[in-house]
Amino acid sequence: MQASYSFSASWVTAAQVPDVAETVLDLEHYPEWWPQVRAVAKLGPDTARVLVRSALPYTLDLVLDAVSREAPVLEVAVSGDLAGWVRWTLVPTGGGTRTDFTQEVSVTGALAAASYVARPLLRWNHHRMMRGCEDGLRRRLARQDA
Repeated sequence: MQASYSFSASWVTAAQVPDVAETVLDLEHYPEWWPQVRAVAKLGPDTARVLVRSALPYTLDLVLDAVSREAPVLEVAVSGDLAGWVRWTLVPTGGGTRTDFTQEVSVTGALAAASYVARPLLRWNHHRMMRGCEDGLRRRLARQDA
């Protein structure tokens, strides 16, 4: 059994593309600014194990492998509890950067089974996680500018 998900979000920050890219590429420090990222362990130069938990009482155990580390498109392959990819596209805007987040993943097992009845709840949970990302990224970038 398998279930697929597509997610997207977009927001603008006052920071420039290189500053946003540097922060997004620095996985090891995600827990400092992204509340739903509970732990990160570097496994290699382009690979990290990441534990994430949003509002629901379930922690995802993910492995992220860098595919593209060059702005404007930053991308990682995702494996573990999810399989697929995450892409950050950074676009300069008047005085800042628009961050377009896109994610295509699939799940198997219990999470896939839960998807058939709880898909709206799981999508809400992901939205909460991305709101934490947006708010945390803004705060982190504002501190860097100060």
